[in-house]
Amino acid sequence: MLNDELLLGVRKPARYIGGEWNSSRKDFARAEIKFALCFPDKYEVGMSNLGVRILYGMLNSIDDVVCERFFAPDTDMEMVLRNNGLSILSLESQRQLREFDMVGFSLGYELGYTNVLNILELGGIPLKASERREGFPLVIAGGPCVLNPEPMHEFFDLFVLGEGEEVLPEIIDVYRKFKSDFESSKISRQELLVVLSGIEGVYVPSFYEPRYNSEGKIEEFKPKLKDVPLKIKKRIVKNLDEAYFPSDWLVPYIQIVHDRISLEIMRGCPNKCRFCQARSQYFPLRQKKVKKLLNLAEKLYKSSGYEEISLLGLSVSDYGRIKELLDLLILRFKERGISVSLPSIKPKTILGELTDLISTIKKTALTFAPEAATEQLRKAIGKDFSEEDFLKTAETAYSSGYQHIKLYFMIGLPYEEFSDLDAIFEFTKNAAELRRKVNGRPAQVNISINTLIPKPHTPLQWFKMLSLEEIKNRQNYLKTCCKNRWIKLAFHNPFMSFLEGVFSRGDRRLSGVVLSAFRKGARFDGWDEHFDFNKWMGAFGECNIDPDFYIRERHLGEILPWDFLDVGINKSELIAEFNKIVARE
Repeated sequence: MLNDELLLGVRKPARYIGGEWNSSRKDFARAEIKFALCFPDKYEVGMSNLGVRILYGMLNSIDDVVCERFFAPDTDMEMVLRNNGLSILSLESQRQLREFDMVGFSLGYELGYTNVLNILELGGIPLKASERREGFPLVIAGGPCVLNPEPMHEFFDLFVLGEGEEVLPEIIDVYRKFKSDFESSKISRQELLVVLSGIEGVYVPSFYEPRYNSEGKIEEFKPKLKDVPLKIKKRIVKNLDEAYFPSDWLVPYIQIVHDRISLEIMRGCPNKCRFCQARSQYFPLRQKKVKKLLNLAEKLYKSSGYEEISLLGLSVSDYGRIKELLDLLILRFKERGISVSLPSIKPKTILGELTDLISTIKKTALTFAPEAATEQLRKAIGKDFSEEDFLKTAETAYSSGYQHIKLYFMIGLPYEEFSDLDAIFEFTKNAAELRRKVNGRPAQVNISINTLIPKPHTPLQWFKMLSLEEIKNRQNYLKTCCKNRWIKLAFHNPFMSFLEGVFSRGDRRLSGVVLSAFRKGARFDGWDEHFDFNKWMGAFGECNIDPDFYIRERHLGEILPWDFLDVGINKSELIAEFNKIVARE
């Protein structure tokens, strides 16, 4: 148990005490099934994740299930736990990880992988699935990273591909049926996993094996057992209106990254941006009804007291009734001082439908994602973005009182030239100068520049990613070119981008690298203050693996580490889009 003396020795002790407004208070001892919901990052990040909130509420809505939360302890808390021989504890009832039947991780970012191992180790659970004898919980994972789970195959009993609202109760039903026999060793861990592998969307990595050729490429990937599926099919929730969504919005004691109500209005995206893995993750497109959203917004406000409602979706401006929804939300909540905010918006949507509303939406900086500054590159990546519409939208926004704009660009796009990088500043300067018409001064424009990672299940998955040196050269070039005080540049850490590329495109041989880096002390690799690239390079060397192997160009006939996953988008469609890029169509 964490006492006050120990908590006073760490930063932000409220991360570890639980008891927040609307958190679950179910009786742990009386529950038939005990589920540990783990997020491998700090509390502030995990509590901003909508998936965590949905699964937490959904699992606790099942009568005989108790779901409790674990987040990655910050380095100061890890030291407290290790120095005092203590285990990581759940927020709700201060239970140890080993006391749960299932330990479920949400894998949203490759640079959180070492935090997964840290949580398991601090919970007294063997890191490798092969070393867990009967009596240990089943360790499972879901989330965006499961679009290529192979680099973490060694640590999980099973993965869930796709959305969890329907498949997790099915897993629990099977476990409930066999729990007594499993706990009394009448059936083995493997026998239970065989039954679970029969659930659509469930992947048990120990039941499959790859074979490599002399070049290190995958020559064959096949099941070791005859009763397991050849392909794993992604699970989706067909009707979002009927799917579970938490109405009792959990309110933390401390400020979190997204400290507001997140109202999910849609899943999937009608656009076909060739770089976007999220489209594959959430395909197909589904939208909630306006009436359902208004009722949810009212319940969420009343249960939380938050003064901001943010609409959530991959492309909210493509929601079929966006103007109607915004009109009704603003009408309902404006008198109560509740603001409505939007993420990145398409310029043509503002011009077409939201011109009258632009002055009523919360005046933070408007965000746009052109991704590339030239029409040729936007065409190559399938980005539907009109520069003409954007400039008209920016002028409208300035006239309505907006003073800042944020733009997202990428480097490392197919067939990119340095002239395309020059175009970023011409594009941005034009946007900034438009504000002179309003008050004689340019606008402040913040540019966020990320490196393209050719992700699995996208038409770009066969392209080469920029090498580390190429990333640094392009970033340095852009820094040198930026001489306008109204333009601020921000870059994603090139070493982090490189690692993310390696692990998102990697195979199961990288599990050893993750374990080695963890043993060397790697933690919170997505945080600049904790990230140590040298530990990772040492891990690659120790495992005799060249990371550049994974960022190379792939041939269309090559077996990719994630080819056994069916995300609902046919590979022939991806190949057709790839060929269009090559043909410059």
